[in-house]
Amino acid sequence: MKLFRILATVFITVLFVACNFTEEIHFKEDGTGKMNIGFDGGELLQMLPSTDSTKLEEVIDSTIVFKDMLLEKKDSISQLSPEQQAELKKLEPFSLHMLVNAEEGIMNFEMFTDFKDVSEVNDAFNTFQSASSVGSVAGGKSMPKNPSNEATEVSYSFKKNKFERSAAIVNQEMFQQSLDSLTSAEMFLSSSTYTFKYHFPKRVKSTNIEEATFSMDGKTMIYEVNFLDMIKDPESVLIEVELEN
Repeated sequence: MKLFRILATVFITVLFVACNFTEEIHFKEDGTGKMNIGFDGGELLQMLPSTDSTKLEEVIDSTIVFKDMLLEKKDSISQLSPEQQAELKKLEPFSLHMLVNAEEGIMNFEMFTDFKDVSEVNDAFNTFQSASSVGSVAGGKSMPKNPSNEATEVSYSFKKNKFERSAAIVNQEMFQQSLDSLTSAEMFLSSSTYTFKYHFPKRVKSTNIEEATFSMDGKTMIYEVNFLDMIKDPESVLIEVELEN
């Protein structure tokens, strides 16, 4: 399907052009909530190859439910290695909304899911990057390997009015491979941003992020970092928030 060819092309290209990523979480009083990971890839439109398979003449406004997709492609997926199947399995709770309008310069992707506990969406950004694999599997091709997915882990916790997001490098060799693969793209990525936008059920009492900004009611926290800096030093992004009682 054309949608999957575009999806694969976009995610292969996305780390080599300037894009603005957003990580957004809405928390409810009971700790449940919704996570969205997305990017504005308007600049990417000019980078896509002008082939018959990826022409974007028509407007695309579509949602992929990965649970349904993985079920549909189960025969192809069963031929992958256990490690590759496990990586695709992480996509199961998520859906992906894709809005592309070349005439208006719009290319937005948003991956989202509801959760009972925020720890269920650990490594959401790595999972977001794995969405490119669906395009390959749907097309009957081998699944691409992304070293960064195996090199780092991101963990979330929200308990007793305290929220934490932390990252760790778990495989130094894989991490170095992922950095080496980005060398030629540093000029483009240097202008990319990654924005954290967290909506809490109570006012924020304190945070370790001095550069953070807040909504008028004090319940929404926004923090923007340079995407390339975060990729090079993921452990430097530690976010701690304490809410009022």
